[in-house]
Amino acid sequence: MNISTRRSRDFSLVTTPRAVSSSAVTSRLGLVFGLCAGALLALAPDEASAQGRLDAQYEATLAGIAVGKGAWTIEIGDDTFAASAQGGTAGLLKAFSGGSGSGASVGRIVNGALVASNYTATTTTQKKSETIRISLANGGVKDFSIDPAPPVDPDRIPVTDAHRKGVLDPMTGSLLRVPGNGELLSPDSCRTGAGIFDGRMRYDLKLDYKRMETVKADRGYHGPALVCAIYFTPVAGYIPDRPVIKYLVAERRIEVTFVPIAGTRILVPFRMTIPTPLGLAMLEATSFVTSAAPPRVAKTN
Repeated sequence: MNISTRRSRDFSLVTTPRAVSSSAVTSRLGLVFGLCAGALLALAPDEASAQGRLDAQYEATLAGIAVGKGAWTIEIGDDTFAASAQGGTAGLLKAFSGGSGSGASVGRIVNGALVASNYTATTTTQKKSETIRISLANGGVKDFSIDPAPPVDPDRIPVTDAHRKGVLDPMTGSLLRVPGNGELLSPDSCRTGAGIFDGRMRYDLKLDYKRMETVKADRGYHGPALVCAIYFTPVAGYIPDRPVIKYLVAERRIEVTFVPIAGTRILVPFRMTIPTPLGLAMLEATSFVTSAAPPRVAKTN
């Protein structure tokens, strides 16, 4: 599901199916579904969560046609966490424009909050391969790199040191943590926001409550889900005149649907939808298997 790692590329937005090349579709879907990986983490302190694990499979579709598949694994421990994802193009799109990617984030659990220390994402297409690495500390970016280094574009708004403070990496940012001990799937859980830095672009995401639903994966989870609206605001690292940026800023119908990881107060995207000129783009779990274990009990003499 590493479509998230491609969100910050520059895309050409077209408005008719005839004008779409396979590479344009692949690139656009990277930004569309990449918003899912920035769908916000609440950072208020809380008691330590119980251990939990998620093994999920996702399918990406455009106008009902399969264009990508991926997997996501998340492990929440007593004092550490790890998340990893991998995926690629599928169906007809794969025959014309093959691509794959992987990503991972690791860190500690501090006062109940997920605090990432390292994020890595690699994407490979028929033309090139690219790796992004981000190190985080003290609530911001300590260091980052893109290999190979991208060319400098004078039209791109520069990312400053200030922009890299108080941000999350895309993988950690895809986990919505609900502080306290109240209801997990409540309207208030949607009412939050955060800043994301993905190695190229710094942007803000804001959530708001839309409705409750019942969702069912082909395997695993069947139960209630929290549907949030998601709003995208670019801050730096982007080219203002790019049509896809303008489109996403103006689009008010993007939705992300969250369900919980058992044994934790972490919500994970089960589905994301966004209208596009080519039809509805959707990323949805086909398998969502989650399990819990009790928190570790400290030994006493």
